[in-house]
Amino acid sequence: MNYLPIFIDVRDRRIVVAGGGRMALSKLRTLLKSAARVTVIASVISDELRDLAASDAIQLFARRLTPRDLDDARLVYIANEDINEDRRVATLCRERDILVNTVDNAGMSDFISPAIVDRDPIIVAIGSEGTAPLLTRQIKARIEALLDIDTGALARLAASLRPRVRTCFAAAQRRSFWRHFFAGIGARLIARHGADDAFRVLHNTLGDGIVPSDPTGHVSIVGGGPGDPELLTLRARRMLDRADVVLYDRLIDQRIIDLVRREAVLLEVGKTPGGHSWRQDDINAALVGAAREGQQVVRLKSGDPMVFGRVDEEIDALQAASVSYEIVPGITSATAAAARIGASLTRRGRNRALSLITGQDTAGYAEQDWRALAIPGVVSAIYMGIGAARFVQGRLLLHGADPATPVTVIENATRVDERVLTTHLAELGQQMTTQKFSGPAIILLGLADRSDSNQLTQRLGHELALSESPFPALLEVG
Repeated sequence: MNYLPIFIDVRDRRIVVAGGGRMALSKLRTLLKSAARVTVIASVISDELRDLAASDAIQLFARRLTPRDLDDARLVYIANEDINEDRRVATLCRERDILVNTVDNAGMSDFISPAIVDRDPIIVAIGSEGTAPLLTRQIKARIEALLDIDTGALARLAASLRPRVRTCFAAAQRRSFWRHFFAGIGARLIARHGADDAFRVLHNTLGDGIVPSDPTGHVSIVGGGPGDPELLTLRARRMLDRADVVLYDRLIDQRIIDLVRREAVLLEVGKTPGGHSWRQDDINAALVGAAREGQQVVRLKSGDPMVFGRVDEEIDALQAASVSYEIVPGITSATAAAARIGASLTRRGRNRALSLITGQDTAGYAEQDWRALAIPGVVSAIYMGIGAARFVQGRLLLHGADPATPVTVIENATRVDERVLTTHLAELGQQMTTQKFSGPAIILLGLADRSDSNQLTQRLGHELALSESPFPALLEVG
């Protein structure tokens, strides 16, 4: 380890930035989050620097740096974008034993600024000793996704409670309390009530010498997206990390199930055509029962739970049982499928409206306003349309739809086994029979595949080649 990772106290200390270009501005964005007094000295002054000076965020001088400018400086960042000027400033700093960071030049630097994940006062710093800046940014992105946005608030809440905990509990009890606090109760109270109310609840409870619990439980109805785990929202990932019980649909990709924390109980409650299926009443009862036991419950649904997700029945059951719940939206299959074929669901001059319809409902084939859907230029996304393809085709043609209307069917959109069928309305029924789709599919009526099939083929071949690499560890990092 050539660089010792440390955190320097810069409260009310001077940090000097020499230079006013793009690299200097990049450093300033981080420095201005600190409690330091920042001075910028640059020959060329941008409007952004003038605005920062006008708001008293920085002290600004439009000239070259002089030795007197280094008086009381704690650190100096050099970003003149002129190698000779950078060397001159670095020499002045070293004559005074002031630590220097020369941007993008490790050889002229005494320290390196790491990539930072900021959950103040929790700060995660990632460095590679200047060897792999792109890798550090990738690691930063992963940590950003893992750390809850309320992590800083949780740390501040812990700090404010520390005197009360020290007064109320002996040492062994304090350790037990903090384990319980950081295991989930603290974050859940902040998420539901805000930091101030969470402090009051815990402060009052501790006054009675009681370690707080979370007896009511909570249900999160989470959209799992179309299948690709990278399309999960950050909030969906956090709910999976916190869950005690997860009830998931048959259509949820296994890669998403693998993200659930190991200790959670997993229940597949999907409805299998022609096979065993959970009744909706049983699903409702399982959600309510687990929440009443104090569990953190995730109801994981494919796509977006608010689009043909039968979420209303579950909401009704939770409300009737006075169980708290939230809804975490996901990317619905229609938008994911359209993105995969490079075709916008709405386009100026083509369609001012978009119809999301289902091919089947609880009564069988679903009737629609076929005359409106048959108008030239109309775009419709048809869910659950595999078995209803001939019915949909017949109804549209009967109501005047052009047989040449483009139709694209995307099976398993965004998944590794994705398939795309491009056809026309006149051929839809026959093509669906011939292709024998079995996975979840979206029928996009009025849209043709605009993606470059050769590029897609090359990309797929490249991904398959990587998957057979003898260096799997490199794949995990990249």
